[in-house]
Amino acid sequence: MPSLDEVRAAASRLAGRIHRTPVLTSSALNTLFGAELELKAELFQKTGSFKVRGLLYKTLRLTAEERDRGVITVSAGNAAGALAWAARDAGVPATVVMAKTAVPAKVAAARSYGAQVELVEGDLIAAYEAIRDDRKLTGVHPFDDLDVITGHGTLGLELIEERPDVGTVLVPVGGGGLISGVALAVKLLNPGIRVIGIEPETADVVSRSLEAGAPQKLPTAKSIADGLAAPVCGTHNFGIIQQYVDQVVRVSENALLDATRLVMSRTKLALEPAAAAPFAALLEGKIQLTGPTAAIISGGNLDVAKVF
Repeated sequence: MPSLDEVRAAASRLAGRIHRTPVLTSSALNTLFGAELELKAELFQKTGSFKVRGLLYKTLRLTAEERDRGVITVSAGNAAGALAWAARDAGVPATVVMAKTAVPAKVAAARSYGAQVELVEGDLIAAYEAIRDDRKLTGVHPFDDLDVITGHGTLGLELIEERPDVGTVLVPVGGGGLISGVALAVKLLNPGIRVIGIEPETADVVSRSLEAGAPQKLPTAKSIADGLAAPVCGTHNFGIIQQYVDQVVRVSENALLDATRLVMSRTKLALEPAAAAPFAALLEGKIQLTGPTAAIISGGNLDVAKVF
């Protein structure tokens, strides 16, 4: 499990390569939810998503031999764009495996950063593994990797440096990459801070894993919040979540849509539904807040047709 010193070392390595994203406020949202909300706007990060933190750090840590072989990942969209950008920044060839049904703007983004995009049907993980092995590429898991988790931990480090009085941190949850990194950093800095994860009811693999006591795999995982529709909970992620995350709640598809529209109308931030998960939980009364609370907002290319 990464240490706080390792997260700090990752932050130093990433400094100057990625953005230090702003923390914003909205008096309208504060009034609506009766809370002091701090919005960590990670949608202003390079490639529009937090994913670049972990995937760039992973890319920078590769051996010369791994770099020469080229990297490959599998993604609904945001990790694809992040690895493509990170690999280009590090001078490494990149391939990304995506579903044929992926948001077209996310496919275009990965290609624009120079990655070779493989659009496939069926089991994405199986296709990823087959292409990786056939071409002898260096596999980069989008979330179940200790370097990736450490890189994502820099977001938690940055947040608490800027808002040390925060008492609760709300984190969208897919396969567990973001929340494991953030929770690790936040809890090592201040064990008294609550960390709460929010995932779709239709893609609740982390909740099911916690209930089962071991990482689970779903037969299908679909959601309007495609960035959170991971079918598996990462093994490395699971152990950290068990130790450092206080609670994970499920939210409905309707709440995700309502929250996306609400936050866009109040803040003018063009967030995708995955980023609206914390607000969906607040709309459904799944979380009770007191004192300053940080909600992490990250997003890739918004599929407007799904939201409006």
